[in-house]
Amino acid sequence: MKPPDGIGGAESHRLHDRFSRRLRALTGVDEELLAWVWHERSKYTALGGVVLGTSVIAAFSMWNFANEAVGEGTFLALLPAALWMLFVLNLDRWLIAPQPSRKRRAAPLLLRLLIAFFLGTVVAEPLVLRIFQTAVEKHVQDQRHAAVDRLRSNLLRCNADPSQPSRNPPVNCADHLLSFGASPASGYEENNALRRDAAALQKRVDRDTNRLESLDTQVRDECRRLIRNMRTGLLQRTSECLRLREKARDYRSTHHTVANEQRLAEMYKQIKDGGSRLAGSRDTFLKARDREIAQRVAQERAKQRGIGILERMQALEELAGKNATLMTGVWVVRLLFILVDVLPVLAKLLGSENSYDRLLSARSQSAVTIHEEAVRTAERQAMTASEIVREECEDRVRRRKAEIDADRREHVAAMHIRVSQAVNALEDEMRRVSSP
Repeated sequence: MKPPDGIGGAESHRLHDRFSRRLRALTGVDEELLAWVWHERSKYTALGGVVLGTSVIAAFSMWNFANEAVGEGTFLALLPAALWMLFVLNLDRWLIAPQPSRKRRAAPLLLRLLIAFFLGTVVAEPLVLRIFQTAVEKHVQDQRHAAVDRLRSNLLRCNADPSQPSRNPPVNCADHLLSFGASPASGYEENNALRRDAAALQKRVDRDTNRLESLDTQVRDECRRLIRNMRTGLLQRTSECLRLREKARDYRSTHHTVANEQRLAEMYKQIKDGGSRLAGSRDTFLKARDREIAQRVAQERAKQRGIGILERMQALEELAGKNATLMTGVWVVRLLFILVDVLPVLAKLLGSENSYDRLLSARSQSAVTIHEEAVRTAERQAMTASEIVREECEDRVRRRKAEIDADRREHVAAMHIRVSQAVNALEDEMRRVSSP
């Protein structure tokens, strides 16, 4: 139904007016009904622009989300961005579409506002990650470098240089042990054991040598003294000199000083030969270890190609937890984007009932009344038709009963006539028989 002449203003077909109609279509208004309240056009045009803006922001958010999920920029991310834009556009259109109801119930309003809030949260998160992209990527790279350094240090700790024995064995090395064709660790253990034995033997030899030198000094000092034999008159050594010589000889025989010195020399020769041999084995082991460590580090870095969306969210949470200023900025930006996405629904639901809403409610009530009258009319028509059909059926039954009754009466009359005729014929026959 169009407004009468002089009420409202018809829009022209200029590009600006056609674009305004497209924007108002995003709000779900009826242009024919809006023509009665032409002053509401600018409001619904602006509201359509807000709906279009939120859908564009949602598309940009999905584009960022898809690129971050893949780990690199790609044109394929435009497809989910376009689909997400259409979904958000239609969802916002449904949320703010005018409802023909004079009384606004709280439950539907809160439900629409809750849907808009969660939708805004989903849209806002990729945009927040985009804004803080520099800090997030730097934090992730620092974590990755720390992980690589930690892996390298654990590999070095768990596969230590065998030439540098450690007092405490490495722990938590189940995942960091490398396999080698041959390891000089056992050779170094044997060589170290030989060194310990040689050191202990060296202490014994030094102690015995010092003791023998002391005895020899005593022997020399004592044996310089000569005394005259009273029987022979010749000079001779003192009995103390002889005793000390015997003591030194007994010490050498009981402590095996010569055998120990020979054994010590043999041990030092073995240590020297083993050290030369182990030096070459150590160089081979270190080169093989460095190759294995470089390979493991390269494998770890290969896993760290792109920064995924979950890794970015975790990094942003860690950064915000350590810095109160950053946490405040993150939540301010997040709430801003949520508010922008909720704004169309919030503006629609918190606004008062306008002229278009009243016209829509009136038309809705009128449509309901017209429909009820049409239903009652159709019901009356159906009942009248049913009554006519019932009366026709009853009339046909009455006529059929009358016809059956007439046929019965005709049959009875015919039977009476036939009986009368038979009686008359019988009387005539009896009279002829009885007459002479």
